[in-house]
Amino acid sequence: MKLSAGGRIGLAGAAVVGVAFGMARYAYGLTLPNIREDLGLSELVLGIIASATFAGYLAGLLLAGPLAARHGSRAPTTVGGVSGVLGAAIVASAQSPGLLAAGVILAGSAGGWVWAPYSDIVTRAVPLGQQPRALAIITTGTSGGLVLLGGLSVLAVLGSWRLIWVGIALAAVAAALVNLRLVPRTRPAPGANHRHGASSLLGALRGPAAYSVAYFAAVVIYFTYAADVLDGGDLPAGAVPAFYAGIGFCGVVGVATGTFVRRMGSSRVAGLCLGAVGVALAMLGLASDSLTAVAVSACIFGAGYMAGSAVLAIWTAELVPERAGEAFTACLIVGALSSVAAPAVAGAMIPGFGLGPLLVVVALASLLGGITLMLRASPRRAAVGEPRA
Repeated sequence: MKLSAGGRIGLAGAAVVGVAFGMARYAYGLTLPNIREDLGLSELVLGIIASATFAGYLAGLLLAGPLAARHGSRAPTTVGGVSGVLGAAIVASAQSPGLLAAGVILAGSAGGWVWAPYSDIVTRAVPLGQQPRALAIITTGTSGGLVLLGGLSVLAVLGSWRLIWVGIALAAVAAALVNLRLVPRTRPAPGANHRHGASSLLGALRGPAAYSVAYFAAVVIYFTYAADVLDGGDLPAGAVPAFYAGIGFCGVVGVATGTFVRRMGSSRVAGLCLGAVGVALAMLGLASDSLTAVAVSACIFGAGYMAGSAVLAIWTAELVPERAGEAFTACLIVGALSSVAAPAVAGAMIPGFGLGPLLVVVALASLLGGITLMLRASPRRAAVGEPRA
């Protein structure tokens, strides 16, 4: 059966985003306990390297726009695929902290290269009626990547953590080839070299920007230290693979975020997502020895994580519809800065504070932020695509 333009681009985008976000960006946290044991690194060094992965993401995010302006929107997605392949291969062979950091930075940059360009590709190459479905398929790719990452994590139990990164490199090769085969080359948009500074948007984006700081900090702490918490608990050997797969499966609920926004408003949905991430963190910090609590935490986090990403795109488009892409990118940059700082701060605090108590503190901050958003929510705005007054 011949796929439509939306189906082809959606499939390719889901593959690339799934590898870049669901695998390469968060595999460091999954393999962190094994890396610590194998390379003998301190908590501070591990935290700094975790922050470096998001520094790579921020670099990709900032460089994707200029590259697309010169060579078209498919070019950054190709660079992102190559970054995932090379970064994962370097990590798989790393024998020193320097090589490990170089690999995770390169692999972490993949997500920054591919996120925003796919929105432009869909807008320009997919018929209007197919665009929402294509974007939903691409977004859901992250869940698929997490499920695959959970499957690959069995290799760490049976063999070595390095095999996980070998699997990511092979998946990145496959996704890059699918992307080149199914996504058409696009010319730079007229006037694409003229870009407004992201800082000029922040006055209109105070709510989404503040949400980005709290949301991305909480998410990165969860992903960075979840495997570490489970590894220290009295759980079966297969708990970690099942944990990541559970996050991916439950994250599919993010496809329905648009429906939730239409009924409740973006700010309230964002508050619920932040609260869900906080609850998941608290359960992980307080009851990591309970298989039931860990499973519930993974499910709650998967739903909050995926819906939380989707609502940010919808919210920024509502507030600044004429510059939706720039508004979304501006909030992603703010979130990336938060993602860079959070693991380094956590790594410095863990030796004296303890990982479990730290997760609880982050959970309380996330819950407080979610409650604040719910209480300060403005009257419901029209969701993207709805008629406006």
